Amino acid sequence: MRRPRIRATAPAGRPRTPGARTPAALAVPALLAVAFLLVPLLGILARTNWSRIGTHLTSPDVTQALSLSLLVSCWALGLSLLLGVPLAWLLARVRFPGKALVRSLVLLPMVLPPTVGGVALLLGFGRRGLLGPWLEDTFGIVLPFHTSGAVVAATFVAMPFLVISLEGTLAGLRPRYEETAASLGASPLRVFCTVTLPMVAPGLAAGAALTWARALGEFGATITFAGNLPGTTQTLPLQVYLLLQESPEAATSVSLLLLGIAMTVLICLRGRWTGTAAGRTGRTAPAADDTGPAAPPGPFTEDRTEPAPATRQPAAVLPHQERWPLRAEVTGFNQLTLDAEPGSTLAVVGPNGAGKTTLLRALLGLTPRSRAVLRLGDTDVTALPPHRRGVAWVPQDGALFPHLTALANTAYGLRAHGTSRAEARRTAREWLDRLGVGHLAHRRPAQLSGGQAQRVALARALAARPRLLLLDEPLAALDQTTRAHVRHTLRGHLADFGGVCLIVTHDPVEAVSLADRVLVLDGGQLLQDAPPAEVTRHPRSPWVARMLGRNAWPGTATDDGLALDGGGRLVVADRLPDGARALAVIAPEAVSVHLDKPAGSPRNVWPGTVREITSAGSRLRVLVTSPGAPDLVAEITPSAALELGLTDGVPVWTSVKATEVSLVTL
Repeated sequence: MRRPRIRATAPAGRPRTPGARTPAALAVPALLAVAFLLVPLLGILARTNWSRIGTHLTSPDVTQALSLSLLVSCWALGLSLLLGVPLAWLLARVRFPGKALVRSLVLLPMVLPPTVGGVALLLGFGRRGLLGPWLEDTFGIVLPFHTSGAVVAATFVAMPFLVISLEGTLAGLRPRYEETAASLGASPLRVFCTVTLPMVAPGLAAGAALTWARALGEFGATITFAGNLPGTTQTLPLQVYLLLQESPEAATSVSLLLLGIAMTVLICLRGRWTGTAAGRTGRTAPAADDTGPAAPPGPFTEDRTEPAPATRQPAAVLPHQERWPLRAEVTGFNQLTLDAEPGSTLAVVGPNGAGKTTLLRALLGLTPRSRAVLRLGDTDVTALPPHRRGVAWVPQDGALFPHLTALANTAYGLRAHGTSRAEARRTAREWLDRLGVGHLAHRRPAQLSGGQAQRVALARALAARPRLLLLDEPLAALDQTTRAHVRHTLRGHLADFGGVCLIVTHDPVEAVSLADRVLVLDGGQLLQDAPPAEVTRHPRSPWVARMLGRNAWPGTATDDGLALDGGGRLVVADRLPDGARALAVIAPEAVSVHLDKPAGSPRNVWPGTVREITSAGSRLRVLVTSPGAPDLVAEITPSAALELGLTDGVPVWTSVKATEVSLVTL
């Protein structure tokens, strides 16, 4: 017996593509390009007089020029941050006419010859320029031949590096973090300072470093606009230009200094010139996921690897006693009216594209697709911005701010409403304890499991004291065990909530266990608004019926049954007026499967072919396709499937009694 051969695998971190070789037609020009860039740098290193480099760099003229260059570059960086950061945010976040033109203006100094830029600055801000006379007469400011002129020139050339770098980082940052912060009560400026800037910090730092380095090496625009006055506008690059005529060796030494500074900046950036959005919340050190049997009522420990404190605080009383009924008229893509009493939970279900998330965003005031005339309690919040509506939103992934701990995340909404730091942290701790994750308060989101993160997100939303709570598939990303745990906790706390909760879900168990009413949407329209039991018994949407595991066939009533939209006819026990639209609902367990055509009582019999067999608990679900009817799902026992010899491709007959068909008028 031959032993199987074991192929050696490449070490981790060294991906290998079998048979892949670098084409010589690409490798040779690439190496020539590297050599082309490297030779000038080697020339500086080869021609540097290493024995006198210290003397050259410590001469009074060089140290004076270096001090001036550092001063000018730092001021240029400050101006670039002050003006460039808002401009980058505008380009990344706001749609406005002429946006492409503004971006072209930002890029222009990067491609414009520096001397041409200096001429443009002279004609714009010089004594005879467009604004120069006004600046001199009004404020006494004269930019040319002054240090401030060198700062303006360096800023003009260097600021585009910051704007383009930060715009790319902002564009890569998903806006749900900022929208979630707004729903917690944070004003736009607070969101920008406490969420946006910290999350784009890598891109901002990279852009700032490149901007500073570019301002430090600016030459052409400076000498054209500000002149070359020692101690006033003669920066280090201008000093190199003069030294080339008087002392080439000194010029080489100073050039080496500038080269070293530039290389140091690039090495520190490690090639990330556009930065990296901090919004990537990959779990670098995940905690253990929830495991084990369903927890008993009350808070429970989720992380099995770290025991919870021995004693837990009792369930806290809600921090507010107000009751907030919901009244909303939604127009646009969504067309529906919402009316719910305090303490109600409404499950919103429907197929993809039905308008579920659009409905939530309309209630938040975050989408132009739909508009909601919204009243919470006695307050009409329609005209208010999202941060003043009192509507808290928990998106599907929770959108916990990755730069804040669980405690700081939970306290965020309270701080945004003006609560003192100590009080906000105390209340946040109570909510984390209430949801069983108080012992994880010091952890950041990347260190939490999926279930733990969802509880922190829920605690953050409830701690903000909202009048309306919106949950967008909060349990969709969790495994079944974790989902059951979090669902149990959520159900307990929604029972004490003084407002209305809307929860978008695709899980019928969530809809039945959490909601008092189920809203069925399709194409933005409300198809059904009823208690869960009613929707389960009489679904008015084929999608909902299939979500509940039933066969659902829309059709038109005729004198002998139902003409199906998908082709074929269905005999039913209940008669409807001719032409009436109806949905035929057939339970999978009501479908019989036979190898031969059945005889006897069944009125609906079709030939078909088994296409798929899946497990559903202790039973099997068999998908049968038929030329005479839409696809049909039957539910049978494993022993029956074995007796019939069912496998994919086996021809069968299916039958359904007329009395087993339920009709729902559409």
